[in-house]
Amino acid sequence: MCGIVGYLGKKEKKEILLDGLQELEYRGYDSAGIAVIEGKKLNSFKAVGKLENLREKTKTFQTEGFGVSIGHTRWATHGKPTELNAHPHLGAYSYVVHNGIIENYQKLKKELQSEGVNFLSQTDTETIVHLFEKYHKQLNDPFAAFAQTIQRLEGAYATLLVSESAPDTIFFAKNGSPMLIGFDGDEIYFASSDTPIIGKAKEVYYLEDGEYGYAKSGTVKLYNNHGEKSFITQALSLDKILAQKEGYRFFMEKEIYEQSRVMGETMMGRVLDDRVDFEELDAAFFDGIHAIKICACGTSYHSALAASYLFERISKIRCNVEIASEFRYKEPLLTKDTLFITISQSGETADTLEALKMAKRAGLKSLSICNVDNSSIVRESDAAILTRAGIEKGVASTKAFATQTMVLWMLALHMGQHKQTVSQEVLNTEIAAMLQIPKALIVTDALHEKLHRLSKRYLHGHGFFFIGRDIFYPLALEGALKLKEISYLHAEGYPAGEMKHGPIALADSELFTVALMPKTMHYDKIKSNVEELSARDATILAISPEPFELADDFVQTAYDTHPMLEFFEMMVVTQLLALEISVRLGNDVDMPRNLAKSVTVE
Repeated sequence: MCGIVGYLGKKEKKEILLDGLQELEYRGYDSAGIAVIEGKKLNSFKAVGKLENLREKTKTFQTEGFGVSIGHTRWATHGKPTELNAHPHLGAYSYVVHNGIIENYQKLKKELQSEGVNFLSQTDTETIVHLFEKYHKQLNDPFAAFAQTIQRLEGAYATLLVSESAPDTIFFAKNGSPMLIGFDGDEIYFASSDTPIIGKAKEVYYLEDGEYGYAKSGTVKLYNNHGEKSFITQALSLDKILAQKEGYRFFMEKEIYEQSRVMGETMMGRVLDDRVDFEELDAAFFDGIHAIKICACGTSYHSALAASYLFERISKIRCNVEIASEFRYKEPLLTKDTLFITISQSGETADTLEALKMAKRAGLKSLSICNVDNSSIVRESDAAILTRAGIEKGVASTKAFATQTMVLWMLALHMGQHKQTVSQEVLNTEIAAMLQIPKALIVTDALHEKLHRLSKRYLHGHGFFFIGRDIFYPLALEGALKLKEISYLHAEGYPAGEMKHGPIALADSELFTVALMPKTMHYDKIKSNVEELSARDATILAISPEPFELADDFVQTAYDTHPMLEFFEMMVVTQLLALEISVRLGNDVDMPRNLAKSVTVE
């Protein structure tokens, strides 16, 4: 999830780019860069870290007169945050910036390397500029070369390209990743969202998937698979915060809706037709590993608990999960045949980082699942897998939890492949389910409206129990955590079969029970547990593909062919329920009291 800006015109370009990137820094701050062509002179600058480093590097650089320019702020997906991996990427005479993931970049890279092209970076993006120059050499037509390049790309991308072969032109293309074009007379702007061009452009056009073209001499030519097309601009919003939220009331709400898209990015290049592949892990990574220990806090701990079921079920390997703050002080027994996995959204969680250091001192091989490259936990680990969730501004985690769980599910399959504990038939079934997950995460208007209406019935009472079995028990824990974080109501996650061992004493009409009742896993068992609560007059909200006659409220889910499809669909329901209850209570959804996004203290 990176940020792109572009500008074609006579104004001072450096400041337009840097100001635009500042507005997009929430989309990534591993590194940043700009490229400017004035006349036939191409200048470029890159810097690692936050944008202030790039500002310092360009403080003596000024532009004047007509020119084209592009900029980028990076959230790393392929390759570490270094200047070589930072955008824009250079060919012999062209520069490119790109947001998204080119799924077939390894194939394209090998093809280009076999033809003598030298790659400087580890990124997928660099293939775009080299492909362009290859086709430009063949066709001697910059736009034809760009169109041919775009036809070769598979995956998600928003990209801008400038070249000395067409020094007055910006080439653009969009598929799966956001990009828009802003207009103010002859001045033309490009950006990943509205905020960089508010106050600069007056009109805007939001590119659709499959559209590409070029900007030149104050005009834009737009194309799709059917050829050149016309387009209609619209007035640009003047509220930057509203624009950043893209029309949603809260960042948390936006991030719940984003889960379908980011899940696709999490899987890109990793979930293949017949296997799961992580280029981050070499072939010998699991050699000598006979057990897994996962350490995490909060929401990440819940994704770890869900994964423990998957590792033992799919990979056939013992898996234990520890709360990092407890692990640090229990004098744990650690053996070198154990893979130590840490999970953290920020990569800076203090307790998790200290647990990782303990494991390393004991000689364990370490792997981190994280959303932020170059974070402390990533740097400390032997290997790391990025979740690719993008910046999460809501304090209550949503898409980070979803992508962590997906990465761990993929890792269980990947490990099963390596240890040959998973058959190709099972692998095919799991992959087929994985590829449907983005659809299961789509929030429909009907679902959101139903939960909005239901929320008014759950504002009082003496508490909530979220109950589930198997992998739905960790989901119940996470559902309860989301509710308590932003509504300040007491909520508890519990294994459904354990309710009768004490908690059922609390059951009455003022106890709200949110029952996760998947059709694919232990349905009859959990149905019996919910009936026990209903008999004690507890108020039941059932979430299930199967209607439940004793439920006071019922949310019907659509997927019932695989437990993980049900898991992710029910996850969205619990997130939206927490959101709508919190909104009705008048709370600050994005910044709940007493909490911080990254817990960097013990």
